[in-house]
Amino acid sequence: MIQCVNEAYYALDGGKTFVPAKDHPEWDQEAGRKNTIAYQIIADHNTSGDPGNLQLKFDAIGVYDNTYVGIMQTACASGLKKFPVPTVFTNCHNCLCAVGGTINSDVHKYAETICKKYGGIFVPPHEAVIHSYMREMIVKGGSMAIVSDSHTRYGSQGCLAIGEGGPEVAKAMLDKTYELKYPQVVGVYLTGSPKAWVGPMDVALTLIGAVFKNGFVKNKVLEFVGPGVHSLSMDFRNGIDTMTTESACLTSIWETDDTVREDYRIHDREEDYKHLAPKDKALYDSFIHIDLDTVEPMIALPYHPSNAFPLKDVIANPEKYMKYVEDNARTVFENNPDIHPDMMSKIQKNGRILVDQAAIAGCAAGSFENIAYVDQVAKAENRGLGMFPLNIYPASQPVLTELNRDGISNDLMTEGVRIKTAFCGPCFGASDCPENNAFVLRHSTRNYPNREGSKPNMGQVASAALMDSKSIAATAFNGGYLTSAEEIGDVFKPEELPAFTFNKKIYDNVVYNGFGKAQPDTEIVYGPFIKDWPAMEHLTDNLLLQVASVIRDEVTTTDELIPSGETASYRSNPFKISEFTLLRKDPKYVGRAKAAQAYEKARLAGDKKTAEGFYAPLKQVGIDVDKDLDTLMKTTGIGSVLYAKRPGDGSAREYAASCQKVLGGLANICIEYATKRYRSNCVNWGMLPFTHPDQEINLKVGEFLWLPNIRQVVAENRGGIDATVIGTDGSTRTLHLDLKILNDTERKTLLAGSMINLFKES
Repeated sequence: MIQCVNEAYYALDGGKTFVPAKDHPEWDQEAGRKNTIAYQIIADHNTSGDPGNLQLKFDAIGVYDNTYVGIMQTACASGLKKFPVPTVFTNCHNCLCAVGGTINSDVHKYAETICKKYGGIFVPPHEAVIHSYMREMIVKGGSMAIVSDSHTRYGSQGCLAIGEGGPEVAKAMLDKTYELKYPQVVGVYLTGSPKAWVGPMDVALTLIGAVFKNGFVKNKVLEFVGPGVHSLSMDFRNGIDTMTTESACLTSIWETDDTVREDYRIHDREEDYKHLAPKDKALYDSFIHIDLDTVEPMIALPYHPSNAFPLKDVIANPEKYMKYVEDNARTVFENNPDIHPDMMSKIQKNGRILVDQAAIAGCAAGSFENIAYVDQVAKAENRGLGMFPLNIYPASQPVLTELNRDGISNDLMTEGVRIKTAFCGPCFGASDCPENNAFVLRHSTRNYPNREGSKPNMGQVASAALMDSKSIAATAFNGGYLTSAEEIGDVFKPEELPAFTFNKKIYDNVVYNGFGKAQPDTEIVYGPFIKDWPAMEHLTDNLLLQVASVIRDEVTTTDELIPSGETASYRSNPFKISEFTLLRKDPKYVGRAKAAQAYEKARLAGDKKTAEGFYAPLKQVGIDVDKDLDTLMKTTGIGSVLYAKRPGDGSAREYAASCQKVLGGLANICIEYATKRYRSNCVNWGMLPFTHPDQEINLKVGEFLWLPNIRQVVAENRGGIDATVIGTDGSTRTLHLDLKILNDTERKTLLAGSMINLFKES
């Protein structure tokens, strides 16, 4: 059972009980908001002096090899001298040579020398996924961290952590502040305790299914409290916590207890534990109650974690739910009309759904406890996997070592399980790609198209569902027939799990820790494929933009804006990776954006003859292009604009924005931005983040937007502009574009044309 109430609630007795605020008008609401755990931590890290307008400093930074080259190119170009706080570089994404030859190792060598030069912490490939290392070695109770990955959640350990795009992380490296309005805080009240066959993904999907599509917790802080917290192991809490990203919340924080203290002790740093609990009469802006007693095994059907349903319902009604997937595919693959996943074929003559493959991996599932439960299933079934492929990726070498010590790895491999190293590949489509038209299971973070490794733009598609490792194990050892862990509920015995021990020596022997020991004379090693960001122009007085793509899906993910998987190794080269922009969603976007960009290059080169062709539509708004060409060349920038209803759900990757900018994109228009981090990425790359509330906006590809005096509009922070749309038939119409009120840093960044320009010039 989950209950969501959109009204304020007070927590009493340290979060043991909740009461509606409306029942207690005599209590001080302003004082109550200061009693949450979130407020206590945020106040300790806010440097603005204004509790409503935050300027936060972080205690730790984390980056990984999918993102860190672009981040470091940004930070170095902006004047980086040394890392101000412990800054971790893990190598858990670009670990296969499937594309690019030496690119991946070149990038790793680049990061190693960066860590020596600026005083960073370098974790070699296959040692740990980013979030596992941060949990094991870095985060502390009551602290704040920023990491270049959207699944940055260490709230269960008492750290308020934020996953952000590259420019915001670069700002933290430069000892700049992270700016935002004080967010709303949602009280997540846990009661009861989960059944033995229920796992963390089941609880997470229950939450995500209830709050994502209605935006109930969007850009808010989730604060987990209540007696149910104490019924959960540390691995269980971490497994829920990392998945809160898929609810669209800003971040999360949990009350802490002896279970958390013991986890810090196991990892040889009990001194980093801090007891956290809401003070009496802590006021929450809204309220969620999850009764853990009632949570049941869940499944998130393709192609989003919010497509969450009770697993028993899917098993009982296979035709209904496989048709749901097929119907959903028609929307998801709207620009790939030849793709028609055949999910009905997965229903066998016995009425069961036959699964093709499964993986348990990463920060969500690669914990000792999750994998140990799979071993309990394997021992109980004692019949092997046969031809069914089950791949397991422990989240770190210390976890894998402990699995070996306890004999769990040997047990599983004997039964046919493939045990692999710490690698995020199954989470973003870089390993274990199934066959075309496969139906696969993942206990990982996301199930978007391509996250399982297929390439829809090439006519390939596999469909992934999210499920807890307990139900995945039940399925795998049942011949691949979709099976709920509840069907074998007696197998799971928490009391028989081996005690986990942590061997810190594993990291001591291989991790380079240079924090506080920067070596400025170190020469950074650049591979031939690592390229700097291109020069970016300041915002011009006026803009003439051409519409390069119109996307009418209700939500557009960052995976659709820039695909994962095959692009990963190219992220050290902004020009190469930009070629993949919107590849699956609108394959013609790159060509259209480049066509407009060619005119801007002509303008900057002083090529009047070429630029004049782009300016020609301005005759429709009364501008004498022939007479005013010299002025236009000096004052009117040329670029492209993208429209999508709600872009930016999903990953924090800044490439979803920077690739647009590299291709000459100067603005986005949407109803609203799906996440704060994507909007921040747009601003930091100098793209105007316009909004327009009309659900049925009639923009068309090829039309022009005339934005006169846009620089003045931004400089004066007017909050919007009346643009003129020039249709392909020469007609004109007015379109009001909101720009919201910008904070000072945002305003200066947009005027400068990018964050790099701003900091370089300051």
